[in-house]
Amino acid sequence: MNATIIRFGYPATLIADYEHWVVLLRPSQPTLGSLILAAKGEAEAFSDLAPSAFAELGLVIRDIETALALAVAYEKINYLMLMMVDPNVHFHVIPRYDGDREAEGLSVRDAGWPKAPALVEAAELNEHQIAALTGWIRKLWPSSR
Repeated sequence: MNATIIRFGYPATLIADYEHWVVLLRPSQPTLGSLILAAKGEAEAFSDLAPSAFAELGLVIRDIETALALAVAYEKINYLMLMMVDPNVHFHVIPRYDGDREAEGLSVRDAGWPKAPALVEAAELNEHQIAALTGWIRKLWPSSR
């Protein structure tokens, strides 16, 4: 796994593993169910990904949206490719909703709704919360049902 994937808590945050991508729980939750969608390779530019990685992306996104719809009943979903600190190709996947969502004893308000996500107001998860939320979303993942 590349440095970006490790930095986002892999393997503790791993939700789903694909040929070219991993889906991780985002340890900092601006909204409940926020994820990281990361390319496994060393690419630092989106255009450097292999065609097969782009082909697989549709399946991964369908799985993300299916699981998050069940998990938090999002109203919108934001895919943010920020890559300012962590160089390898990845997206911050932020489910958006009006109000609060709750799971595994954690309640998270979408503080930015209906505007841009309030990333700096995110809930910082501890190890127990990471384990609980990762397990919760894994159970909802389409390939695990």
